[in-house]
Amino acid sequence: MDVFDLNVLPSVLATTPEADYGAWVLTGVLLTLVVIYLASKLGGELSKRLNLPPVLGELVGGVVVGVSALHLLMFPESGAAASDSVMMSLLQQLGNLDTAALTQIFQSQSEVISVLAELGVIVLLFEIGLESDLRELGKVGYQAAVVAVVGVAAPFMLGTVGLVMLFHAPVIPAIFAGAALTATSIGITSKVLSELGHLKSTEGQIIVGAAVIDDVLGIIVLAVVASLAKTGEVDLLNVVYLIGSASAFLLGSICLGKFFNKSFVAIADKLQTRGALLIPAFTFALVMACLANVIHLEAILGAFAAGLVLDETDKRKELDQQVMPIADILVPIFFVTVGAKADLGVLNPAVAENRAGLIIATFLIVVAILGKVVTGWAVLGQPQVNRLAIGVGMVPRGEVGLVFAGIGSASGVLDKPLEAAIIVMVILTTFLAPPMLQWALAKPPAEPETEPAVAAVEVPAGD
Repeated sequence: MDVFDLNVLPSVLATTPEADYGAWVLTGVLLTLVVIYLASKLGGELSKRLNLPPVLGELVGGVVVGVSALHLLMFPESGAAASDSVMMSLLQQLGNLDTAALTQIFQSQSEVISVLAELGVIVLLFEIGLESDLRELGKVGYQAAVVAVVGVAAPFMLGTVGLVMLFHAPVIPAIFAGAALTATSIGITSKVLSELGHLKSTEGQIIVGAAVIDDVLGIIVLAVVASLAKTGEVDLLNVVYLIGSASAFLLGSICLGKFFNKSFVAIADKLQTRGALLIPAFTFALVMACLANVIHLEAILGAFAAGLVLDETDKRKELDQQVMPIADILVPIFFVTVGAKADLGVLNPAVAENRAGLIIATFLIVVAILGKVVTGWAVLGQPQVNRLAIGVGMVPRGEVGLVFAGIGSASGVLDKPLEAAIIVMVILTTFLAPPMLQWALAKPPAEPETEPAVAAVEVPAGD
């Protein structure tokens, strides 16, 4: 129907054949985006006025419209049904949809929003890569690697051993929970650093570099514990493959930049239509993200590597300005979605099933924070660095932690209390990290210890 005719509206609403499902999916997506943008902007503005990072407001806005409050933004992978969604109930009334049609529309609409959220975090990491300086990142590469290794090993060991010793948890579930503690959400941390103007500081570069390495290590840890959950033994060949492919991808991307930059600028200069710079750059970012995904790495690592490569070109500042509007459109979808999926119902102690989980969660939260904060003191050769800020910057688990919890739940390894405890840990570290990082960055770095000055004493001649 090319021209909208008001006379046929009643008949359209009265019957909705299967061929028209696509129109209702689009309607659902459009309404959901309206809700997402309102929640992100209102939450971000309120957070800014309270002198807190705007990303925290976007996360809280997601909680308000999500499964924990208004039920406007719901996802089937979180266990929600179409009938649970207020948005779907509205569409059902408008389109006179039956239950089967509504379920199909709900699943399709949720998949579209999830894909847009993934694109949002890809654009965010591409933007962060453009704002990072590869030379400065190289200077702190060793420190970032040490921070990442400590940030994976410390919480994993503390969490696993603590669950076995204190709560008598079975070994494999304890290992899975310990693995969930190793995650770091590079998206949330880098967004906060960018908003606070600390992305290019020494602390910011160490945090971002460590978070990237942490993400790679997290993928390897996840592969190990997933195979352990399925078969009871670790697939060493898969682990070796992941380590090799991750190292080759990151190092190869950096080396590629030296040869790619001149060609990229030459191509951009020859193009004469709109988007002559942005479209080739964005295409390159998507190719890198796709390549990373194909070799079983995170797509965001490919986007970040693409940003690092293009950061070395003469067009960096111009490209950075052109990417910002795309980020403003897509990135809020990611953060609101993360908040919407956070079910705060697991924090309710009135529910008997939650009490055991909350006790375990208290332990996991302490380990989750301390296990990352100590990483700041793993930085060597940087006497003036803000070690507390580095440690706090590694705290948020975000969507990465939810992935661990989801895989553990799907595999049947985790019982309800332990699963609830992991979700509580992920939620609280995600929401506490932005204000904690703002507070830590406001503190002056610790002064290096010096030997106390010894007062000179005159000795009379002849004594």
